[in-house]
Amino acid sequence: MSRTIKVTGKGKLTVKPDTIRLIINMSKVESSYENAIKESADKKTELNSELNRLGFRNDALKTLNFNVNTEYEQYQDEDNSWKSRLVGYRYTHRMKLEFPADNSMLGRLLNILARCTGEPEFSIHYTIADPESAKNELLTKAVEDSRIKADVLSKAAGVTLKNILSIDYSWGELEFVSRPLEGMRMLKCNVMDEGCDGAGIDIDIEADDINVTDTVTVIWEIA
Repeated sequence: MSRTIKVTGKGKLTVKPDTIRLIINMSKVESSYENAIKESADKKTELNSELNRLGFRNDALKTLNFNVNTEYEQYQDEDNSWKSRLVGYRYTHRMKLEFPADNSMLGRLLNILARCTGEPEFSIHYTIADPESAKNELLTKAVEDSRIKADVLSKAAGVTLKNILSIDYSWGELEFVSRPLEGMRMLKCNVMDEGCDGAGIDIDIEADDINVTDTVTVIWEIA
């Protein structure tokens, strides 16, 4: 049986975000299931119409999750007992819109959300356009770190590194994202209000760099 040495290497990578991911949540209670479906579709059509004015295609607004659930409220009956009754059907539509990092465009989009009926909730995430390249670079760094550590250990132990016998990598999902704003809601904007003319809301966000780490375990044969 060959002698081996197993070393876990750690890769570290810092990337500057170049893409904004706007997460939009629309939710409302309607009297029937059919009305909830229709209202959700109407609200997305309304939003798409506004996005078209800024040059976005209809398929730029992606659905992340959509559901319709019954909603109940508690009430006290005449005999003072508590009961529940159906209020209606709540739809929840979670969507995302990605575009190159640009505070001017972000301000225009926030202006649109301020003018949308229903006061949608939103979050602002910063990410990168090419996560695969960043993952590959991170993996390379992890393997290089493993090699350096293996060299140090083999020299200290007076042995020689030979062939790599196996490489163990979890292939877990890495998330290249920073979240400066979560769960925000714009107050309803009247058309006569300052800043509601479509020019955009003045916003200045300097997203922090994204720091990610990953590990890989390599087994070498030694002599």
